[in-house]
Amino acid sequence: MTMHAHSGGETPATPRLPIAIAVVGSLALLLLLLFAPHGEVAPRAVSGTWWIGTLPFALLLGAIAVFPLLPAVAHWWHSNLNRYIVSLAAAGLALAYIGFDAGAIGVGNALHHAVPAEYLPFMSLLFALYVIAGGLRIETPFDGHPRENLSLLAVGALIASFVGTTGAAMVLIRPLLESIRRRKYRAHSVVFFIFIVCNCGGCLLPIGDPPLFMGYLRGVPFGWTLSLWREWLLVNGLLLAAYAAIDTVLHRRERREVQAADDHRRFRIEGMANIPLLALAIAAVALIVPGSAIPGTAIVAPAFAREGLLLALAAASWALTPRRVRQANRFEFGAIIEVAAIFIGIFIAMQTPLAVLSAKGADLGISSPYAFYWVTGALSSFLDNAPTYVVFFEIAKTLPQVPDEAYIAVAGGMIRTDLLTAISLGAVFMGANTYIGNGPNFMVKAIAEGEGVAMPSFFGYMAWSVGILVPLLAAAELMFP
Repeated sequence: MTMHAHSGGETPATPRLPIAIAVVGSLALLLLLLFAPHGEVAPRAVSGTWWIGTLPFALLLGAIAVFPLLPAVAHWWHSNLNRYIVSLAAAGLALAYIGFDAGAIGVGNALHHAVPAEYLPFMSLLFALYVIAGGLRIETPFDGHPRENLSLLAVGALIASFVGTTGAAMVLIRPLLESIRRRKYRAHSVVFFIFIVCNCGGCLLPIGDPPLFMGYLRGVPFGWTLSLWREWLLVNGLLLAAYAAIDTVLHRRERREVQAADDHRRFRIEGMANIPLLALAIAAVALIVPGSAIPGTAIVAPAFAREGLLLALAAASWALTPRRVRQANRFEFGAIIEVAAIFIGIFIAMQTPLAVLSAKGADLGISSPYAFYWVTGALSSFLDNAPTYVVFFEIAKTLPQVPDEAYIAVAGGMIRTDLLTAISLGAVFMGANTYIGNGPNFMVKAIAEGEGVAMPSFFGYMAWSVGILVPLLAAAELMFP
């Protein structure tokens, strides 16, 4: 396989200056994380210059969206080292603003919230699932026929709520890429895979998608999300129907060359040791919450116990999986490095936008389920959908109670059922609107590009989401109670 420049590491000819910048920037972040004061303080007041603090995040999004389209910098941007430098620059600018606005303790609190509380759990889960799923090879007799591709997406929609969108995506993306390897038109299959498997399929259980898990931690009953089955069925059914129509039309347009006989004609699974490891990883996410007792025991999980277990499972997968299986999967670390390099900047730079949202969200005047659905969804498209969910969850709890409306008792108060439905669906479904709305999106894009699929640009992907996904999500409003 021919790997793209962005999917691998740096060549031996990498200039020393970028390496020096990356090392110095990393050390600066580490020192701030270790020594900047932090603690439990009241939410930071948002000053009149708050818009300046949102610029680093906006600039980082602009770089992700625009740099690949500019001939002068596209090749430079394909280096994970250079992506990391841009990410560090955005993080540095964001922290500089926070320091100017809120002092050293503001910087310490922002960093501790962004890195140990969000980035490390995020990356440890993605890394563990990437390594474990990369050692699980699912061979099928599929050869890119629309009904075969549709079956993979349908399976993904069914299992995403039970193994998590990230787990389902990491397990099924390689069988899909293998199925469409001979197809001329391939990118649309990956786009719909992101829509369905990485996002919309995961709304039935709290372990399906991180926003719903955050609600569960805040007292939403574990089985409550099963009440969203109508919306799940409607949205995923419409997406699968749209994909079947598009893929059938494109399949008919292709003038396929006669292929040599292929012995890849039976279903089999290799790397079976990774199946229990995958189950353990999913269980670790669902059951281990640092600072809380592990269900069924009196053992309180210490800090980073979940992350340590995930990394141990990844190490076990690496040791137990035969090398030939990973070679057959064309497994490399370039895709996970790309995600790690970009998302460190995203998690740090988005702290000020999230602080602004927390401080001013109640002033938006939203009170109807439709408003919560679209505002939560729109912001989940660009901010991480889990903290966005939390912000609007807390806002909904503060609204005055309305007679004759159904409520659910949660930690710290009550929340209207229809508002909780809107917030949950907005965060889960509309995390699919961009590559950065949900963690698996960017990972799947990177894996597909590593396999030679010409994925749409940031704006090109949004053309698909705005043109197809958003109108279908509008139909979900009809199902609101």
